[in-house]
Amino acid sequence: MSVQSVLFDAPGPKARARHLGLAVVGGLAILGLLALIVRGLANPDNNQLTADKWKPFFTAEAWTAYFLPGIWATVKAAALAVVISAVVGILLGMGRLSQLAVVRLLCGLFVEFFRSVPVLMMMLFFYFFGLYALGITGSALSLFGVVAGLTFYNSSVIAELIRSGVNSLPKGQREAGLAVGMTPLQTLIAVLLPQAITAMLPSLVSQLVVILKDTALGYIINYPELIRAGQNFASSEGNLIPTFIVLAAIFITINYGLTRVARLLERRLQQSKRGGKTPPADPMLNPALAPQAGALVGDGRL
Repeated sequence: MSVQSVLFDAPGPKARARHLGLAVVGGLAILGLLALIVRGLANPDNNQLTADKWKPFFTAEAWTAYFLPGIWATVKAAALAVVISAVVGILLGMGRLSQLAVVRLLCGLFVEFFRSVPVLMMMLFFYFFGLYALGITGSALSLFGVVAGLTFYNSSVIAELIRSGVNSLPKGQREAGLAVGMTPLQTLIAVLLPQAITAMLPSLVSQLVVILKDTALGYIINYPELIRAGQNFASSEGNLIPTFIVLAAIFITINYGLTRVARLLERRLQQSKRGGKTPPADPMLNPALAPQAGALVGDGRL
C-alpha cells in the first residue's frame, strides 16, 4: 500500500532516482560555484583569504570601536521598532475587526498604504520629515528615521497577521463570548485576541526577525548600525570580504537566538494552555456561568 501525502503521492522508484540525480547535479553545481568564488577571492593581486585579513578581528579595538557599537545600535533600533510595531499593529488589527465601518475603513486604508510602500522609502521620508518639520538633528535624526520607517511598515503587517489569526478561529468562540453577555469588543480582547496571538506566534516571530534585518537599511540615512560599522572597519583594514562574512555570522547568531527564544515562549504558551484550568466559556459546561446563562434564558436572549 503506497503512502500518500495530503499534497502529493509518494514518489515511485523512477521518480526517486530522478530526484537523486537532480540533487547530485545541483550539489555539484553549488560546489563549482563555491570553488569559483574561492578562486576569485584568492586572487594573488588582492587575496581576501589570507591570515593577515583575519587578524584584525582578534583585536580589542575591532570590537570596542566598531562591532559592539554597531550591534548595540542595531538591537536598539530593532527593539524600539518591535515594541511600537507590536502595540500599533494590535490596535490596527482590532480596528480592522471593529463593528464600526468608519474605523474598519480608516484602519484598512492605513494598513494597505503602508504595506505597499518600500521600507527604505519610508525611512528616507521620515528622515527628511524629522529634519525639516520637527527640527531633529544629530544621531537622533537617523534613529528616528529608522524606527519610524520600520514601525509604519511592520505594524501594518502585524495588523494583517492579527486579523487573519482572529478570522481563522472557530465562530463558536465569538458566539460563546456574546452568549454570556460580553460586548463584541470584550469578546475580541478577552477571548479571540489571546488565541489568535498564540496561533500566529511563529509568523509574528518571523516578522520580528525581518525587523532586525531591515535595520541594515538605516545605512542609507547614516544610522551607525552593524553594516555601517563593519564597512568603516573594512575601510581601515582593507578586508571587505572577511568583514562581511563576520557580519553575516553575527546576524545569523542574533536571529537564531531570537528564534529559539520565541520557540521556547511558544512551547510554554502551548503547555500552559493545555495544562491550565481555565474554565470553558460555554455556559452549559461551566457552572460558574450558569446564573448568567439562566438570566439570559429568562430574558429570551438564549
